[in-house]
Amino acid sequence: MNRNSKYEKLMKCHDTVRSKTSFKPKVAFVLGSGLGGYADEIEAVATVNYSDIEGFPVSTVLGHHGRYVFGYVGNVPVVIMQGRVHYYEGYDISDVVLPIRLMGLLGAEILFLTNACGSINPSFHAGDFMLIRDHILFGVPSPLIGPNVDELGTRFPDMSEVYCKSLREKITGTANSLGITLHEGVYIQAPGPNFETPAEVQAFRSLGADVVGMSTACEAIAANHMGMKICGISCVSNLAAGLSKTPLTHEEVQEMADQSAPRFKSLITESIIRIGA
Repeated sequence: MNRNSKYEKLMKCHDTVRSKTSFKPKVAFVLGSGLGGYADEIEAVATVNYSDIEGFPVSTVLGHHGRYVFGYVGNVPVVIMQGRVHYYEGYDISDVVLPIRLMGLLGAEILFLTNACGSINPSFHAGDFMLIRDHILFGVPSPLIGPNVDELGTRFPDMSEVYCKSLREKITGTANSLGITLHEGVYIQAPGPNFETPAEVQAFRSLGADVVGMSTACEAIAANHMGMKICGISCVSNLAAGLSKTPLTHEEVQEMADQSAPRFKSLITESIIRIGA
């Protein structure tokens, strides 16, 4: 797919959404596992189903909804992505990040990413939260491969501070005020859908990763390319292979994410209000 067709596809999606709502968000928020119900709790003013947007990728993962929700968290105008798509579902990487780029084109200046992840750092435990300081993209192609979409950003974007320091400081302050322990570390995105082997987990740890998951990093790259400010929080849903005595299952990940959801929702609500002020 060449540059023009990528951009044209994106703009067709943009025009479809704009035909349904003129709402302009400030913060774009991606709901990870366990947070699907969060969008139902905000002051919503409009919703757009992914299936109603021509050419838009639709998630096939159990527990992931499929729509944009526009509304307010406090007084902050937001667009919430209720369900994301993953590279392992078979989509081209440009389609995986299309929803992120679309939210940027709709006006969002800040991208707030969340996910469920496995802990590589032995000091992290299931139910903990980690503020993403940096990431490693492993085994997944960059969403910027191919002809550059000049309308979105430069050919060779800087990556020295993908996760905005000032946003991280506000989120850390929020966690402290709520009495929620918030680690900080490095997220590594693996392709999935299989969980990692103990040897892979050991290798990822040697690379400097603290947690591992199957999303997020490619989304952050696409948003960074567009000039959006980015922050992200991972919910540790399980110990990675080799650290856990039991086999890993998607059900375990979903269950722990659901258990952590009330604290996670409090943290992200107050964080959005602070960073969107």
